Amino acid sequence: MCGIAGCFGNTWQVTDLLGIQTAQRHRGPDDGGTFFDLAGRAALAHSRLSILDLSTAGRQPMSNSRRNLWIAFNGEIYNYLELRKELRDYPYSSRTDTEVILAAYERWGDKCLSRLHGMFAFLIWDMSKRRLFAARDRFGVKPLYYHVRSDGSLFVASETRAIRSVVPEIQPDPVAWATYLSSAASDYSERTFWSGIQSLAPGHSLSWDDGKLSTSRWYDLAARSGVELDTRPADVVMEEYSSLLEDSVRLRFRSDVPVGVNLSGGLDSSLLLGLVHRIQGANSDVDAYTFVTGDENYDELPWVQRMLARTRHESVVCRIGAEDVPALTETIHRYQDEPFGGVPTLAYAQLFREARNCGTKVLLDGQGLDEQWAGYDYYASGSTSPVQGTGDSPVRPACLTQDFAKLVEQPSYVEPFPDALRNRQYRDIRYGKIPRALRFNDRVSMHASTELREPFLDHRLVELALRQRPHLKMRDGVRKWLPRQIAAQLLPDAVAGAPKRPVQTPQREWLRGPLRPWAVELIEDGLRWASGSWLDSAAVRNSMQRYFAGQFDNSFFMWQWISIGLMKRQGKGAAAA
Repeated sequence: MCGIAGCFGNTWQVTDLLGIQTAQRHRGPDDGGTFFDLAGRAALAHSRLSILDLSTAGRQPMSNSRRNLWIAFNGEIYNYLELRKELRDYPYSSRTDTEVILAAYERWGDKCLSRLHGMFAFLIWDMSKRRLFAARDRFGVKPLYYHVRSDGSLFVASETRAIRSVVPEIQPDPVAWATYLSSAASDYSERTFWSGIQSLAPGHSLSWDDGKLSTSRWYDLAARSGVELDTRPADVVMEEYSSLLEDSVRLRFRSDVPVGVNLSGGLDSSLLLGLVHRIQGANSDVDAYTFVTGDENYDELPWVQRMLARTRHESVVCRIGAEDVPALTETIHRYQDEPFGGVPTLAYAQLFREARNCGTKVLLDGQGLDEQWAGYDYYASGSTSPVQGTGDSPVRPACLTQDFAKLVEQPSYVEPFPDALRNRQYRDIRYGKIPRALRFNDRVSMHASTELREPFLDHRLVELALRQRPHLKMRDGVRKWLPRQIAAQLLPDAVAGAPKRPVQTPQREWLRGPLRPWAVELIEDGLRWASGSWLDSAAVRNSMQRYFAGQFDNSFFMWQWISIGLMKRQGKGAAAA
């Protein structure tokens, strides 16, 4: 897990590359390097978080033996040992997965991507062809952003803020903001919250050849899953899925540094810990990290303690209180650089920071099971809201000015399946919950210089789950039916049968209570900046007072307005007139 950057074209300067690298130093504080091909007008930079082969042999940018290919890589290739055996003729000089990518690219060229099993974003510069080849993993676990400056130079980086650090004229994208403030939709396309900075889509590659930029899709989840449903008996599917689960978790323990687990009291992370025990045995002692807020209505510590009873795992409890929110929000927003998920994201940030303080550089997480197995309640209800639980606050569109509301983009969601359920799942995996959560989580984990691995987002698991019939996902009012059957073989009954509980914090209570003055101040800051251009001040203030009066349980729209105040306070551009 690292920070990568590249500059290409005729007009970039050495200081541009070094500026991007500096802005991403938190992503890889262990080591760093640069590569310049002045004749080819190309340069790469890397900030290293050392996970595999901690020696200097793993330093990047890394070249192949002929030194005509150079790579800057962020992520992990979990099947690198198997690929290394297949590509045994390559003259390896390290024990890294980075070098395996170079070997695979030498053998298979652009088509090497389908051989890579993992999370990745990388830049490969071919000096002989003067060509850049870049790619992002199947579900976009690792980020990659690019910008073509008005003079034609191409900038590529792991974070938007890194590109903005050397292209200061970049302004907020009014279409992205209008759409987000109106419908909560974000991360549904290559559009970011910054004009001119695009996100390479998950499962896509990018090439820069003689100044010509093009992107193409190399992974198609719908095609890989297939239209036809899997009609095999439940026990056969369960056996295959269970085997893949074990293999996925086993692969993600490949590391030369300590690995821990993010543990809530819910089914997903508890199932993850159960799989860890199945793989490592009863003596497994990986640290388990859990955040709490001090509110028993939300904290899941009792469930966690039940799960960890009679095990050797050390339970590390990370607390966040209302008093922590203002300062932490300022810091996290600076590194997120775009609107994020509120107090739950802040709590996650505390967790990663504590893990790093405890010496844990890699954490496993339970993201992805709900989308595979229709775990959210709206899969049954058919809700189309892009953010769960935001259907009770119709105030947001009315709070935009008329001109700003005209900029709202209606996201286009491909529906490749013949049934509504799988299309909703596909929407969340490709356009909605997964891309958004991965953006939040990548930036908070990297802010703490820790690596986050997502075993349930193994593409083999997702493809298999999407092929399953509805009754294996939802049965007799029970969601995630098949994973619960697997969990019953691994976990205490009370945990395996626990109802679905979304990750929550007392955000709405805190915003109405101890955080009210802070929230009002930030929203008013945002209004002074965006009033008349983006927001109708009177409508915002009226809706805010209705929220404080308890007329809305949902606090998400409040956090949207807080995000505007944060952007104004940190001097990130000016509102569109």
